[in-house]
Amino acid sequence: MGVAATSFLVFAASQVGSPGPANMALLTSGAQFGFRRSLPFMSGVVLGKQLIIWPLGFGLLGLGASAPWALDLLKWVSVAVIFWIAWRIAHLRMRPSTETGRPFNFLLGLLIHPVNPKAWAMITAGFTSFVSAGTPTLQATFTIAICLLAAQVVFHPIWILGGDRIAKTVAGTAAEQYLMWTLAALTVASVLVALFGGGKAT
Repeated sequence: MGVAATSFLVFAASQVGSPGPANMALLTSGAQFGFRRSLPFMSGVVLGKQLIIWPLGFGLLGLGASAPWALDLLKWVSVAVIFWIAWRIAHLRMRPSTETGRPFNFLLGLLIHPVNPKAWAMITAGFTSFVSAGTPTLQATFTIAICLLAAQVVFHPIWILGGDRIAKTVAGTAAEQYLMWTLAALTVASVLVALFGGGKAT
């Protein structure tokens, strides 16, 4: 009994560090508002994943067996919200000064992972692939939660910093519009891959 914590931590790092809706939003926030003003949003993104982990660990997966339509409904509502976020990213423009404009806030950050199909897929894989049969629910859920939290604390700031550096290069140039549309397209593509191609990155 137990959780293959080391193996799952490696898996979590590879997934949390790779492109997906959450990281595209963090990159965009860094580009639009700078590192410091993006920290409340990042805090929401980090905590928002916990809103999936604990319900999944304590029985939400069982809902899929008893009422599969409920998870299907949740899936398509999630897709609609992610598409809305992508639309917002596409229409944002970077500013040479990050002291203007209204940044993404903590509450929007909380929403990112609960409506992110890739996050659901990754966490589900954690419980089904790295937890031994008979492991106490609290032990399994706590271990998955801590490993993902650690990976997020390391990798999410890197994506914000990347956006901040990109903004200093392309803000106000002809490349800016194309970059924002590319980020929006990658956000949509990452969700489609999760739904139809089995991807698990966050």
